[in-house]
Amino acid sequence: MDRLATIFKDVNDWTTLHVLIWMLIGAGLYFTIRMRFVQIRLFGRMIRQIFDSRTSDGEGISSFQAFAIGIASRVGTGNIAGVAIAIKLGGAGAVFWMWLVAFLGMASAFVEAVLAQLFKIRWPDGTFRGGPAFYIQRGLGSRAWGVAFAVFLIFSFGISYEMVQANTIADTLDEQYGIAPWATALVLLALCAPILYGGLKRVAKISEWVAPLMAIVYIGLAVVVVAMNLDRVYPTFKAILGSAFGAHEVIGGLAGSMAAAMLNGVRRGLFSNEAGEGSAPNAASTAQVTHPAKQGLIQSMGVFVDTILVCSATAFMIFNATPGALDGYWRQEDPKGANITITAIESQLGSWVVPVMVVLICVFAGSSLIGNYAYAEVNVDFLTRGRSWGPRLLQTVAVASIVTGSLSSLKLVWNFADITMTGMALINIVAIVLLGRWAFGCLRDYVQDPERPFVATDNANMPGALPTDIWVPRATALT
Repeated sequence: MDRLATIFKDVNDWTTLHVLIWMLIGAGLYFTIRMRFVQIRLFGRMIRQIFDSRTSDGEGISSFQAFAIGIASRVGTGNIAGVAIAIKLGGAGAVFWMWLVAFLGMASAFVEAVLAQLFKIRWPDGTFRGGPAFYIQRGLGSRAWGVAFAVFLIFSFGISYEMVQANTIADTLDEQYGIAPWATALVLLALCAPILYGGLKRVAKISEWVAPLMAIVYIGLAVVVVAMNLDRVYPTFKAILGSAFGAHEVIGGLAGSMAAAMLNGVRRGLFSNEAGEGSAPNAASTAQVTHPAKQGLIQSMGVFVDTILVCSATAFMIFNATPGALDGYWRQEDPKGANITITAIESQLGSWVVPVMVVLICVFAGSSLIGNYAYAEVNVDFLTRGRSWGPRLLQTVAVASIVTGSLSSLKLVWNFADITMTGMALINIVAIVLLGRWAFGCLRDYVQDPERPFVATDNANMPGALPTDIWVPRATALT
């Protein structure tokens, strides 16, 4: 197993450092410039759209529910364990690269969510299906590449990410309370199976309430910790910027270099916020909105919440409490993974916060378990063309992955998740760059009149006719 984990790591390290990083940054920069910094220019509308999007007409889930599914999947172990691992392996500078990927990723998230809306299709049960597999087939005319993406995503979100989240829950409970992983596996089986077997709409209803609440509680704890250590804010920023470009030498020689900071910051940032990866569009496509750009704005805000708020909160708590974290000098006895963050908060707020953090981590990871399933179901439907046995098979595989992940090696699970994530991200980035003109046209249409429903027919802003019967004039529309 160790040999297999090493092979996964070596292949993914090379691909991430030499290919994925530059494609992510390049695509994000291209979209940011082409859309004139949409993530800044329309930031106020992003916030407003979240609070104006809680209703649906029954044909699909609400825009807010799609946002909540995205947050449920994004705000998980990547924000707690992932950030801690990135800092430990890449130094404080990894946080800078997470910020950069998130800022540029807000533009990429807008584009992929808009494309998911534009090229979505109506499903027999009244909901919608869309996402990269669909816009690759319908926009680029290639079912083969759509199938390739769908397979990568199903392995990523239906199997490996489910294992990662379950692994973090089991590891945390074992470390903090000595609860055997097999016991955690049984509890997760009992809790998650009924939700996953309920399908996409049940996942949406659960996520709508759980995701925002857990993010607010966690950020609240972080604000308290930072407020208690205001004198450390400036040194923290200074260390982050210095380490980002290799200014600090830390353990392992390479660990504090620019390459290590980039590699770990980008990898963990992508795992956390999913911008450009092609996962969140699967939820974005299922929302019922009057204009595709509205869902683009909401998904862009999801990246901001995930990384700029939640991941930064984790980083600052670790820097304020962990000896040597800013300079990269970690002691052998220091905790690992999510327990780094728990120890950091405990040192600031006291032992009472440990059970609170354990509950939060379990809820974070648990919500990701159900959010991940929603993404995978959309792609199973794409592969099976809507046959009913597809989701049932996926539900069984996802539940089995949750149990297996609870009992597996953390190293092997993370490395497998990284390599499947890289494959789907590479396919999606190429697709959204090639199809970007559709999102640019949609944004122009929205900016001209934000309250006007989008109509694809004879729309001068669009580069051509959309292969859809959804974005056509209707007698009534949602507001």
